[in-house]
Formats: sequence, structure tokens, C-alpha cells
Amino acid sequence: MPHSIVCSELAFDWPDGTPVFSGLNAAFDTGRTGLIGLNGSGKSTLLKLITGRLTPASGSVRVDGDIGCLEQRVTLDTGQSVAELLGIAPVRTALRAIESGDASEDNFAAVGDDWDIEERAAAELERFGIVLGDDPLDRTVASLSGGEAVLTGLAGLILRRPAVTLLDEPTNNLDARARALLYEAVETWRGVLVVVTHDRELLERVDRIAELREGRIRIWGGNYSAYTEQLAAEQEAAQRAVRTAAAGVRRERRQLIEAQTKLDRRARYGRKMNAIKREPKVVMNQRRGDAQVSAAKHHIMHAGKVEEAEQALAESEAAVRDDDRIRIRLPETAVPAGRTMLELDGPHGRSYVRGPERIALTGDNGTGKTTLLRAITGSGAHPAVTVARVADRVGYLPQRLDILDDSLSVLDNVRAAAPSAAPQRVRADLARFLVRGDRLSDAAGVLSGGERFRVTLACLLLADPPPQLLLLDEPTNNLDLDSVGRLTEALAAYRGALIVAGHDTAFLADIGITRWWRMERGGAPVEADPPPSAGG
Repeated sequence: MPHSIVCSELAFDWPDGTPVFSGLNAAFDTGRTGLIGLNGSGKSTLLKLITGRLTPASGSVRVDGDIGCLEQRVTLDTGQSVAELLGIAPVRTALRAIESGDASEDNFAAVGDDWDIEERAAAELERFGIVLGDDPLDRTVASLSGGEAVLTGLAGLILRRPAVTLLDEPTNNLDARARALLYEAVETWRGVLVVVTHDRELLERVDRIAELREGRIRIWGGNYSAYTEQLAAEQEAAQRAVRTAAAGVRRERRQLIEAQTKLDRRARYGRKMNAIKREPKVVMNQRRGDAQVSAAKHHIMHAGKVEEAEQALAESEAAVRDDDRIRIRLPETAVPAGRTMLELDGPHGRSYVRGPERIALTGDNGTGKTTLLRAITGSGAHPAVTVARVADRVGYLPQRLDILDDSLSVLDNVRAAAPSAAPQRVRADLARFLVRGDRLSDAAGVLSGGERFRVTLACLLLADPPPQLLLLDEPTNNLDLDSVGRLTEALAAYRGALIVAGHDTAFLADIGITRWWRMERGGAPVEADPPPSAGG
């Protein structure tokens, strides 16, 4: 029997009563499954229910085989040791006890066949390029970079070889080299693998896509490209069905009007015949009664057809995804070609950003990409690079999206960035960022992840004056695919210079990167060739 995960009629609510799932059914079999969905749809919650970290309100989860899980928060548990992150701490403790003369059955049972676990752990870490010096297994997670912590957790799962493996946004904090190692590991993974990710390159390496939408899971065969093709074909068919159903509604309504007109004409003729009394009264009364019955039946028949047509239209419309798109114009952000927006002095000479260039800032974890961006904003310094000149209007989107005041309303946050803008204009602009209605008066602290992202983006792009040099630091981290699409839409309207620190080559290609810089450790950015996956 293949190892599998089966969720039956799963229900879960947050402590405040907010429902996450109600009657969710899903099954994950042997192979690689990419789990996608909007921010806040419950992907990470579902993984926690599968691992048992959360308990469902009702329903059940059955897992055939042992479970290993790499969680998003792996980088935050800084106090645990590398051995604990690898999952081999109990075996090491038993080995030390046996070496000290404690030959109890419990210690031998804990070791099992893993007498060489430390050597295998060191080899696995080395394979992932993690060199920690002396006593690497005793070091803490605090001494690792974010990417090293993720790769160490992945190495632990490979050492354990669990039958069922769950990965939650594993490419967050990973540089290009580390992502390539992760992709390689996923391509050869055995057993059941469920990975929550927005990384399209990783999703190209799965066997199926599981989409969590509106509290339901739907399985699509094939990788992400196959999913998008199937979805596009389905939506095209759904749009055709809507057009056909709408035409049917118009036709049935027209026939109802025509039928009513005929009945009205017959009624007028009957009243005229009754007035001139050409036939006996009893005959005329009988005809009038028959006509009224016939008219009622006729009306009911046509009204029923209209109702059926409207029901068909409603069902067709329900199959069409009506996800809004960000549509904005930002002419005030435009800069002329050739204008110098940034000058940097470094060990390799002077670097420039001129006009509305779009530059990708790449490099391994720890090479100083964030440090350089902060130096450009004036909120920090870089050890090897001096900012010789920078544009007056600079916007910065940090990784943590922490530029909002959580105690202020959405409207007040944006008005603080554009104090001279009229409230009605701000409301209209926020609507273009898909933030409307009562949400405008809500405190920023209660926004969902996707909403917070869009409001943060609005604060930057709608600022008065708007930025003409925009700095984005790993902007797709923790964003679902829908929000990544929203960011791409918004940046399509941006007319200024752009520097994006990131490793998501598919996103970088989508936003029209024109130049590539690579950060060398402790050094300055140097010109680089685009990676092959960015389309050259």
C-alpha cells in the first residue's frame, strides 16, 4: 500500500471563531504535490493539522507512515542546536551514553542502525555547502544564515527518510545556489512529498498541483505549467458558457415579452367581442375563462424558461474566477532616459543607475544585498560601498513589510504617505489596489497577508511625492502566487528606476529586468549575465 495522507470532513476554527475549513476532504498519495492557494487560505494550517500540531474541530486526518516537516519558522527557533534541527539529537545522546558505558536497551533502541549518523550528517551538510567548522552539530541555529537553516532542516529530512514529508515555503531565504540544491533534492524525492510554495520553478518539478481555494482542495495533474494551461482552458470554456447562457436569458426574456404581447392582444379582442355581444353570453364567458387559463399556463411556461435560463447563467458565472486585477497609472514616477538616479563607489569602480532601468540584485545569502539597499536609503552603511549620489525620491519595500502603523486605519496609513491627497482620491486609488469598502476603516494590524501586502505597496507607490527610485528586498518571500501577480501588475505601471534584490528568476523576468548585478561577499555589485531561466 502506498503511503498517503487522507483528510476527511476536516473542520477547523481559530480561537476567535473564524472558520478556516469546514468539511474539507483531500488525499495525497506517493509522489510530489505542490499545494498552492491565496495567503490566508489555510495552507500552513492544513500542514499543522496533518502533523498533529493542531487539532481539528471535527473530521479526521489519517497518515500512513512517519512524518517529517520543514516549517516556515525554522529560521526563528534560534536556540536549538544544529543536531536538533537535523533531528539526530536523541541518537547522538544515546551514542554518547553507550560510549560512556551505559549499554541499556533503551540506548541501543534509540541508535538502531544509525551508528554512523554523525558522519552521514556531516556529509549531507557538506553536500548542501554548509561548512560550520569545529563541532558543527553543537552550534545553534542563531549562528546560521536563513538559507543555511532551511538547508540544514532539509538535510535532516533526507537523513531521516520519512515516508511522508511536508515542506512549507522551503525556498524562502535561499539564494540561487541553495535553490538549485533544493530543486535537485525534490526531483529525486521518494515517498509522499507535499510542498507549500509560491516558487514557480519548484512547482515545475512536482507531479500534481493541489489548489486550496474557498475551503476546498482540487487536484490538477501535472506541474505548474500544466495547471495554468488546464485552468486557462477551463476558464475559457466557462466564459463561453457564460456568453451562451446570457444569450439564452435574453432569448427567453424576449420570448416571454412576445408571448405576453400576444396574450394582451387576445384579451383586447375578447373584450371587444364581449362588448358587441355577437355570441351568447354563456359561450363568451366560457371562452373568456378558457383564455384566462391558457394565458396563465402560457405565462407560467415562459416565466419558467426564463428562470431556468437565469439559473444556468448563475451556474456558469460561478465557474468563472472573478479575481480582480490591479490597474493603476503612475505617470508621476516617470524619469527620463539617461538621468542619473544612483552612483555607487566600490572596489570595482563606480556603478550607475540611469533612467528607468530595472536592475536585479542577486548573490549568495550573506553577501550584503540588504545592507546595500539600506545604505542607499540612508538607514545604514555598507563596508565596501559608498553611495556617492542618490535620487531624492526613494521608496523601500523591506522583506518584513513592516512600514505600516498597525494602530492606524488603512486609509490613514496611505494618507500619511500622501498627506496632500484628498480622502476621496485616496479611496479611489486604494480601490485600484483591490482594497475597498469597510476594509478602509480597519486597523492595519487586522489585515490578511495579501491585504497587508497591497496596502504596503499602495503606501509606497501612491506616496506624495511618489518614488522615482524603488528598492525591493526579496519582495516575493511569503507571497502567494496571486499576490506575486498583483505585484507584477503594479510594477507594470511604475515608470521609475527599480532595484530588486531577489532569487525568483521567473518573477524577475516577468517585471522586465534590464540589467543584472551580482553581489560578491564583502564586496560591491558587479555586472552579471542573466540566468538561463530568466530568458536571457
